[in-house]
Amino acid sequence: MNRRQSQGDVNKVPAKANILFGCSNPQVIADLAPGETVLDLGSGRGFDCFLAARTVGDQGFVIGVDMNPEMIVKARQNTHKAGIKNIDFRLGEIESLPVEDNTIDVIISNCVINLSPDKGRVFQEAFRVLKAGGRLAITDIVATTPLPDNVREDLTFYVACIAGAIFIDDVEIMLKEAGFVNLRIHTKDESKIFINDWLPGRQIEDYVVSAEIEALKPKRANYD
Repeated sequence: MNRRQSQGDVNKVPAKANILFGCSNPQVIADLAPGETVLDLGSGRGFDCFLAARTVGDQGFVIGVDMNPEMIVKARQNTHKAGIKNIDFRLGEIESLPVEDNTIDVIISNCVINLSPDKGRVFQEAFRVLKAGGRLAITDIVATTPLPDNVREDLTFYVACIAGAIFIDDVEIMLKEAGFVNLRIHTKDESKIFINDWLPGRQIEDYVVSAEIEALKPKRANYD
């Protein structure tokens, strides 16, 4: 169980929907409200989607996007078994979201965007699908010091959400270039404890830290 997830959260979702890795709990910073439409980038087996679906209620809706067909199948199976009606899991890449323009109130994501080779494109897509005034509320891994080549090239570090981490300044630049405003990036030094647990003895906590990343799409239509 992810140490940022309470046992109560785990008990609220279908069996086997929990995840192995995670940076934090995006539900906390997302401040979801009943009736909202939520998009989860890299939804996996659906853990965060199931939590979000409970919060937004029957009048709300949750979309989960993942590029792994196996994860989509498992998430849909979990949804069917639990009888949940307000979730739709879609196969797709977060760099090219299978979601219509201006339809999402909140985007969440848990330690996924760092895996993308084109993070700027991910933020552009996030901006596209959000409604005016919509918000981005994600948790991810960011770099605190340059990653050595042996770390960036090691598949083990990539799978553990480490090798693709970039600096906070770079995240801010990409968000602003996509059109986002009211940026807030808060690093969590205590995360080094659980990051060490991901790959014990590899000292990966020397290079990265978990961060909460928030941003807004402007309410005024001053964009294309």
